[in-house]
Amino acid sequence: MGGGSRRRRHRRLRARPPQADEPSSPPVAEPASPGIREAVVAEVPSKRTCDASGSASLPSSSGSHVWENLLDSLLHQIISLISSFHDLLAFRGTCPSWRAAASSFPSVYTFTLPPLHLEPAISHGIFNSNNPKWKLVDPAKRALSLCCSAPRITPCHRMRYLGCSYGYLIFFEREHCHLVDVYTGTKMMSPKLQSNSNSLIYYGILVAPLTSPNSRLILFSRTSILQWQAGTNSWTEHPHVGEPILQVVFFKGQMFAMDFVQRLHTMRIVPQLSIQEVAVVWEEGMLVGLHSKPWLVACGDMLLLIDLSVSVDLLFDFPGTFQVFCLDFSEEPAKWVKMEKLDNWALFLANDRRNPTFSCMNPERWGGKANHIYVPTALEDSDEPWTSLEVGQPVPSSTHHMSISYSATAHSSPLNGLWVLPSLVYGVCQ
Repeated sequence: MGGGSRRRRHRRLRARPPQADEPSSPPVAEPASPGIREAVVAEVPSKRTCDASGSASLPSSSGSHVWENLLDSLLHQIISLISSFHDLLAFRGTCPSWRAAASSFPSVYTFTLPPLHLEPAISHGIFNSNNPKWKLVDPAKRALSLCCSAPRITPCHRMRYLGCSYGYLIFFEREHCHLVDVYTGTKMMSPKLQSNSNSLIYYGILVAPLTSPNSRLILFSRTSILQWQAGTNSWTEHPHVGEPILQVVFFKGQMFAMDFVQRLHTMRIVPQLSIQEVAVVWEEGMLVGLHSKPWLVACGDMLLLIDLSVSVDLLFDFPGTFQVFCLDFSEEPAKWVKMEKLDNWALFLANDRRNPTFSCMNPERWGGKANHIYVPTALEDSDEPWTSLEVGQPVPSSTHHMSISYSATAHSSPLNGLWVLPSLVYGVCQ
């Protein structure tokens, strides 16, 4: 009797469903917000990390509601630890509250993630500007590249590339500017520009993200500076005398501009556009040898000038050297002071000075190298999209020849390899 009871009880226990906890299926990543005017045309070849929108999902737990209700202050601390663009996409794709926290991150300029490398689709040395395509490669996760394309603009007219700013490529075609989001491919067109300077426009920048009330598109020509405030229907033109502006960077809330003869200026947009030269002392060592046009880089609390110097006697087939100078504002006038090394910083430069420059702290976090400068590879037949060069060490002749040749053709250079942070990093895709 007792044995039969035990057998029946044993059968009942075996009939129960298993009680082991099993991980719940991951949530579907919320698609990235659409762009401003036109539909996205984007492909993501990655099979595991990114979906068709470029977002990625993180595994959830049975207490997912707890993660959704974390304080923004804690989520912002997590964001500050992110070391790749794909990880940022994964964070944003977790849930709406995490996406909102990423969009409200108060210190976008202190991200420790490296910029993406934009490689245009070039056939026989020509970029197809009527149907632009490009590939975005994350230095931290090189296997997860993103293939992007923009909507066709005008099939019978050639676009001029003017620069890249806040995640948008800026093109000029006849009487309109076209701003193309590098990540989504979304296009926005400016109002018609009626100016005698159209054919002389060579450079364009945004002074703030497009969704910011302070967003303005600034175009530089050889005779004037043109300004359009996003959302309005007209342009403002200001005469410009003096050397052409070669590069603009944003540093501690100010716009600094370097002109074609390496003079430094500050620029103000409101209440009215003004340019004022900054008195700067150059060290004697900065003037030795043959120099290309330098780069300005905002690097934490430092405004840097990166110079590629080649000895006059060793110009052909011999290496040059990257030199780094920091602007010391404590003296009057300010002075460029040479730095022997970048310590725990890495810099990202492109041969076209109209393209943005970037700095990244503690690059070892994503597999990079401190005290190195990353530049896109100049040779089309190279298997590597970029190369890293240590400050103070010899630079291959192919790199400095590329750099020197750019200076004479700033107004007509096509779209080449460059570094970029997509617009969503600046909190514009909420």
